[in-house]
Amino acid sequence: MRTTDFDYELPAALIAQEPVEPRDSARLMVLNRATGEITHTVFREIGNFLRPGDLLVANRTRVIPARLFARKTTGGRVEILLLRREAPATWQALVRGRGLTAGKRLVLENGLEAEIIAVLDGPLRRIRFSHPLDDSLARLGQVPLPPYIHRPLEDPERYQTIFAREAGSAAAPTAGLHFTECLLEALQRQGVGFATVTLHVGLDTFAPVKEDDPREHKIHTEWCEVSPEAAAAINRARAAGGRIVAVGTTSVRTLETAARHARRGEAVSPWAGDTDLFILPGFRFRVVDAMVTNFHLPKSTLLMLVSAFAGRERILGAYEIARQEGYRFFSFGDAMLIL
Repeated sequence: MRTTDFDYELPAALIAQEPVEPRDSARLMVLNRATGEITHTVFREIGNFLRPGDLLVANRTRVIPARLFARKTTGGRVEILLLRREAPATWQALVRGRGLTAGKRLVLENGLEAEIIAVLDGPLRRIRFSHPLDDSLARLGQVPLPPYIHRPLEDPERYQTIFAREAGSAAAPTAGLHFTECLLEALQRQGVGFATVTLHVGLDTFAPVKEDDPREHKIHTEWCEVSPEAAAAINRARAAGGRIVAVGTTSVRTLETAARHARRGEAVSPWAGDTDLFILPGFRFRVVDAMVTNFHLPKSTLLMLVSAFAGRERILGAYEIARQEGYRFFSFGDAMLIL
C-alpha cells in the first residue's frame, strides 16, 4: 500500500468555493458496494435510498472561531489555529510564524497574552493564555475555513451543521452540511431514525499524509463520545435489522471506536475519550453499514477511509465519474451515499 495509490487529478474549477442554497440541493452520487451501480440524484432525495428502521448517526460537534492572530514581542505576525483545549487556558494549536520556540510570548489584539510552553510536532505547539478564552474567543477568533476555499463566507453558520451543539472543532464535519430541518423531519416521518455522537475535529482529520507508506502516518488523538442514549438507539436499530448510516467520516471513526469497546451482544457501548483510530483498506467495519460523505482530497486519510469501506478502485472510479459529471468537490461540495 502506497500513499500514491490514493492520488487523483482534479481541476481547480471543481473545488467548491461556497455552499449551495438550499443545503439539500447539493448533488448526490449513490454508490452500491454490492453491485457497483452508481445513481445520480440530489441530496433531498436521499430518502429514496433509505428504509424504515435505518438509523442516521451524525456528529453534533460545533466549529469554534479557532483562528486567532497575534504578534510576537518583536512585532512579527503570528497565526494561531486552536485544535484542542487541554486545560482552561492551555491549548494545542497550529502556530504559523518564525522562531516560535518554547518560552516565546505572544500578544493578541485585545492585550490578551499567550506563551508557547512546548514545541510538539512540526508547527504544533502547546500554548498557555493569560486567562481562559471562553469569554473572548467569539470576539477575537474567526471560523477557520480550509485553505483551498478562497472566498470569504458571508454567513459563518453555513459552516455549521444544523445539529451542531457541542463546541470544540477546528473544522466542520462537512457531510452533515447537506441536511435541513425539513429533510430530517421528512426522513423521520418515513421511519428513518436519527441519533448524534460527538467527535471534535482536530489535526487528525485534515493533516496531510506525507509518508510514502500510509501505515507510517502518525495519528494524533481526537476526543469523541457515544452517549448512553445514542448507544441504545444504535443497538436497538441493529437488533431490529436496521442499517447504521454514518453521516461523515468523523461519525464513522466515532462509531467504530465505540464498537471496539462493545459488550457481548451489542454493536456499540457508551464510550467517551480519545480515539487514535486510523482506517485503511483491510479494516473490518463492525457497526457502520452505510455512509454519507463528501468527495475528499487526494492522498488524504479521509479518502483512505472511504476506500476501506467501498474498495479503492471502486472509489477512484466513482471519483472519475464525478469529475466527468462536474460534481463539486471537498468541504462545500456535493455528497456521496455509499450503501
